[in-house]
Amino acid sequence: MVTVLAGGTGGARLARGLLDVVGPRELAVIANTADDVEMYGVHVSPDPDLVAYTLADVIDERGWGIKDDTFEVMDALERADRPAWFRLGDRDLAMCLVRSERLNAGERLTLAHAEVCRALDLEVDVIPMSDDPVRTQVKLDGRWLPFQEFMISKGGKRGAEIEDVELIGMDEARPSPEALSAIERSDAIVLGPSNPVISIGPILAVPGIQEAVADSGAPVVAVSPFVHGRAVKGPTEDFCRWAGLPLGTECVFEAYSDLIGGAVADEPARDGVVHVTETLMDTPDARRRLAEETLEFAASLTA
Repeated sequence: MVTVLAGGTGGARLARGLLDVVGPRELAVIANTADDVEMYGVHVSPDPDLVAYTLADVIDERGWGIKDDTFEVMDALERADRPAWFRLGDRDLAMCLVRSERLNAGERLTLAHAEVCRALDLEVDVIPMSDDPVRTQVKLDGRWLPFQEFMISKGGKRGAEIEDVELIGMDEARPSPEALSAIERSDAIVLGPSNPVISIGPILAVPGIQEAVADSGAPVVAVSPFVHGRAVKGPTEDFCRWAGLPLGTECVFEAYSDLIGGAVADEPARDGVVHVTETLMDTPDARRRLAEETLEFAASLTA
């Protein structure tokens, strides 16, 4: 049983590689929900959806949404002079409607997202980190911005001078029972190559999750989100600078301190056990190879 903590493209791609290696019933993914947002009358869960779409092989090549989707609803909103800066494709919106229908009926987020996975014929458990609302806010130019506004409306480009980050609702949040169960049953736990501050960080910040990982008895391995010392895309480097984290392999050891037994990266670290290999997952073969090596490395930590 392998449990992956993921948020964003890197974690989703590694999970897809692990699916090839271990199969759907031996894999669980705990996904960041601090990026969730209410838009157009539906509940949008960007990271759980990105993971689910990647695992189901329907992810668009741009890294979000469903491939070959249409945008008739967004186009109609724009013609009606309504804001449509958060671009949801029509089939993507349909999945959000599936989730929102269950939430409006009083269902927990975990079970509501499971309906999305069933609609995709996906057998893997993609588990929200919490059923309670947690929302990331980013302070930029003296203003607090909801995370999606920062990423989309403000561009979320490299080089942003991030002033602060806040996780609204985290003190009241609790892990979903399914997340704790997956961690408890794990033979290996992998912290995916996702942004350590705003993707993996919120998952570990949910009261009880980091403790559960530490107490699981399973080897815990982090896969570096950096390729040759740089983030592949997005503002990962900016958030690491704000958090005082170095770039490259050293980042995962500082971000996850004593939680991990080792890291998988494309360069060694001064301190800490590292399996050095190519980490760029630009093909299905590359993501499968990285998944295999990650599991072999995790097994070696218990030998």
